[in-house]
Amino acid sequence: MEHKHTDKATAAGLLVAMGIIYGDIGTSPLYVMQSIIGSAPINETTVLGGLSCIFWTLTLQTTLKYVILILRADNRGEGGIFALFALVRRHAKWLTVPAIIGGATLLADGIITPPVSVASAVEGLRMIKPDIETVPIVLAIITVLFMFQVLGTKMVGRAFGPIMLIWFSMLGFLGIVWIAKDWSILRAFSPHYAIQLLTNPYNGESGFWTLGAVFLCTTGAEALYSDLGHCGRGNIRVSWVFVKICLILQYFGQGAWLIHQNGSLLNGRKPIFELMPEWFLLWGIVIATAAAIIASQALISGSFTLVSEAIRLNFWPKVRLNYPSDQKGQLYVPSVNIFLWLGCMGVVLWFKESANMEAAYGLAITLTMLMTTALMAYYLHVKKFDMWWIVAFIVVYVSIEGSFLVANLRKFVHGGYVSLIIATAIIALMIIWYRAFIIKMRLTEYVKLVDYIEPLKDLSQDMSIPKYATHLVFMSNAARTSEIESKIIYSIFQKRPKRADIYWFVHVDTLDDPYTMEYKVDIIEPDDVIKVTFRLGFRVEQKINLYFRKVVEELVKNGEVDITSRYESLNRQNVIGDFRFVVLEKFLSYDNQLSMFESLIMKAYFFIKDFTPSEDKWFGLDTSAVKVEKVPLVIRPAENIRLKRID
Repeated sequence: MEHKHTDKATAAGLLVAMGIIYGDIGTSPLYVMQSIIGSAPINETTVLGGLSCIFWTLTLQTTLKYVILILRADNRGEGGIFALFALVRRHAKWLTVPAIIGGATLLADGIITPPVSVASAVEGLRMIKPDIETVPIVLAIITVLFMFQVLGTKMVGRAFGPIMLIWFSMLGFLGIVWIAKDWSILRAFSPHYAIQLLTNPYNGESGFWTLGAVFLCTTGAEALYSDLGHCGRGNIRVSWVFVKICLILQYFGQGAWLIHQNGSLLNGRKPIFELMPEWFLLWGIVIATAAAIIASQALISGSFTLVSEAIRLNFWPKVRLNYPSDQKGQLYVPSVNIFLWLGCMGVVLWFKESANMEAAYGLAITLTMLMTTALMAYYLHVKKFDMWWIVAFIVVYVSIEGSFLVANLRKFVHGGYVSLIIATAIIALMIIWYRAFIIKMRLTEYVKLVDYIEPLKDLSQDMSIPKYATHLVFMSNAARTSEIESKIIYSIFQKRPKRADIYWFVHVDTLDDPYTMEYKVDIIEPDDVIKVTFRLGFRVEQKINLYFRKVVEELVKNGEVDITSRYESLNRQNVIGDFRFVVLEKFLSYDNQLSMFESLIMKAYFFIKDFTPSEDKWFGLDTSAVKVEKVPLVIRPAENIRLKRID
């Protein structure tokens, strides 16, 4: 996806964006005002102050920061905190810290978003049947939603887009109806009322703490950025204008109704359903439930994108990725889908009521937003923006998001610990995987390939050794053309001498650019030793078997290599020689003397690796022609071994 395409908006693109992007933000009216009022009596100061806070949060946080500023930081059309990290990681190593924290907290937040949205909508049925049991309904809806992911976000977006269009139109219309009953509610556009609420006592304590509830109106902003690759910048920006207008109208309509209830208690009533005429209530609940199902989609699809990028950046185990369609940005990650589904089931069963979930919601995502601010500030520095603008950006958004974080910290004891525990576990996984990658790369031994050209040619012509394959292909980590891992040389000459006619060494270089698909061929020794380097973007599926076949076809077509079998009988018939891949899988050798930290990291790494697909499956190799060899990873050989010879 090139830059020039991301700024275009199309009718189909707007509809898909409506179905994928705005579920979380779009269903916030189900619970935000209810959460702001809480159990205290309704009063005008709280209503007007809450509305003012919502308007300015959506304006400064969602519109200005994400829709206008952050969407500029796309990596060839791809968005999300890891795409932003990929743009700046070469400039400072410490940027890995905010990237890991931000990615982990965003994934953790994806576990609580579906339950709180769906439960808030389904609980509207209690206005019709007060004693209805909502938990089984919520569990069933969430299960169906996660089953639906296998179809891909393109299919999901087409199905959900029209529903969200109806949802936002309904929000806007109902809001206008109630605003027309009390135009004075428009006073809340003034920031004066927000300042008044936040600086004065509310319900016996500082009004500042209401920011924890206000923040719920913008929780989907980070998912909006993560889903940039699914819909494009132009479609998001254009559709957001319509979405924001409808949301503001709905919030202000709820405010008009709440002021009419001045002095009374909500007692579990949801303002959004109170705006609906009685004859429309059932239809409204059905539409709200459908919209709440879609609310989950933004973070689910964003989580798939996040994990696929984390894998290429060596933050995540190499799990299986599926691409349901040929459209860029469309993918499905089975293991993450199961992980999120189990997490959502647990949240529903643990909290049961949406009010309990709201008390825990938003804490993790504030950390994500702060980490995005840190990365974006560095991105602006790399792009040589004026330092005063960068300082202003940092001061404004650290102040805003820092305030939200402090206010949300109160939620820790009310259930916020759930999302933070999950986030901590994900952070630990990412740190283990990343640190293990660094340790392995730092201590992998490389040798000069030129020193082994003659031995390879001699081995190829040694008829006393059975031929292993006509074409022997090794997957190599050596980025330099002149080098090869010593483990590969060991495998060829010592593990079991592997005689072949042509030795191929294939290296895959993962780039920060998302969709690059290039290759380079170095014919080190004609018809004997060839090295192929694939330069693939971090969003490109690893189909090395397919790509390698294409490379060989090009080489044959150009007369650069002869792949005909060198068995005399087969050569006369022009039969193509066989290709065999060798993948070296490392295991932790007992001959290691590690520090306690490195030992824990590597043991945890190999424990996790046992539950992930093997290297050959990750590279997309044909299993019938692959040999997986186990080789010991000797990180630091044990020293000072005191052995004494006796007679």
